[in-house]
Amino acid sequence: MNVNEYFDGNVKSIGFENSEGRVTSGVMAAGEYEFGTSENELMKVVSGTLSVQLPGQDSFEDFSTGQEFKVAANKKFQVRVSEPTAYLCFYH
Repeated sequence: MNVNEYFDGNVKSIGFENSEGRVTSGVMAAGEYEFGTSENELMKVVSGTLSVQLPGQDSFEDFSTGQEFKVAANKKFQVRVSEPTAYLCFYH
């Protein structure tokens, strides 16, 4: 397992591999963040809400507990978090 910390400790994740492939499980504190992808990602919200501006979109869309979104490789996307929110990220 790999433990990662980003944005001065406001985003923390644990990376692991299993039968579903490479996965990170993490939590984002309230704030605004920009992430970049190096491969295709599937993000699932486990608890809370992420407001996401996906690549090529002009507005933010809310994804709450149980919802998911995809981001293609080599793209940047914006995230706004109003309360601590947990997620799973699957890499494809």
